[in-house]
Amino acid sequence: MSNRLLVQRSRRWVVKVGSALLTQHEAGLNRELIQRWAGQVAGLRQRGVEAVIVSSGAVAAGVQRLGWSQRPHAVHHLQAAAAVGQMGLIQVYETAFQKHNLHTAQVLLTNVDLTDRQRYLNARSTLRTLLDLGIVPIVNENDTVVTDEIQFGDNDTLAALVANLVEAELLVILTDQDGLYTADPRIDGGARLIEEAEVGDASLRGMAGRGSGLGRGGMVTKLTAAEKASRSGTATVIASGAESEMLTRLHQGEPLGTLLKPVRGRLAARKQWLAGHLQARGRLRLDSGAVQVLREAGRSLLPVGVTDVHGDFQRGELVVCEDPEGCEVARGLVNYTAAEARRIIGQPSSLIEDILGYVGEPELIHRDNMVVI
Repeated sequence: MSNRLLVQRSRRWVVKVGSALLTQHEAGLNRELIQRWAGQVAGLRQRGVEAVIVSSGAVAAGVQRLGWSQRPHAVHHLQAAAAVGQMGLIQVYETAFQKHNLHTAQVLLTNVDLTDRQRYLNARSTLRTLLDLGIVPIVNENDTVVTDEIQFGDNDTLAALVANLVEAELLVILTDQDGLYTADPRIDGGARLIEEAEVGDASLRGMAGRGSGLGRGGMVTKLTAAEKASRSGTATVIASGAESEMLTRLHQGEPLGTLLKPVRGRLAARKQWLAGHLQARGRLRLDSGAVQVLREAGRSLLPVGVTDVHGDFQRGELVVCEDPEGCEVARGLVNYTAAEARRIIGQPSSLIEDILGYVGEPELIHRDNMVVI
């Protein structure tokens, strides 16, 4: 199977749209392009592809709406522009998608939201629910309250973290260039488009560092984003957002842009992340039936199969699952605190709300957030 056919068969995409594409000089948002992308995303959904859009452009749109002649430097002015521009940005997206009978949802995040385990699970649950409901999430950084994202952040990184969050199979970074070149094509007439490469190839950064920068984030940040996305086994395509029907043609398998392939598959990448990058905060003792279900059926861990809880963990932290003899059989991110888990273990999921007064998730650990040893 060709690598482009793998792209064609992917079923969950994160599409990042850069500010260089979204804004027109002194004319605000490029509504025509946004409408084109909306039509392509609607077409993808009809073919069974879910899409999350990570969109820049709030500050630029706010500058235009406020009638300012140039982007300000003062942080409080940038925050004000982001607040004003975000309203216009989401309005344009919603209008564009409504023409295809699709609704959008505004999701404002910061990098902190995706590194804190509890916030991570909250964001993950919200985004997955939106996708299940047929909604197109429009994600942007929350520039109005976080100053370091305005000064130093970029939505390439945010898009990669969102790809990790929803376990996307493909991250598409739309730019104002055709992809990554061996040199800057505006300077070197012999520059060649790199059609495919592996994530982490050291030679790529050397090429990006020789002037093939794109927008404010630059090509180097796009390579970094591809590396972050690959933690969940996500492939990345860097391509031109101005090219006609780019998203549709990518899905059809055309060799457009630069495809950066993850070294590890999705399962191996996630297993490495859970097993090697997080410290266990507690232990759950399982009965033999639950152990069998985890190992042989690959299902989620329900409260009814847990007999004991050890440790003092919070929602979203890593816990180890043990068999009746105390041997580790799995580990994963838990959906309830230790105190809550002690109250619901041994009980069917249908009683969680009666016991706790609310129900967050029916599982103690969802199978997507668990690795069986």
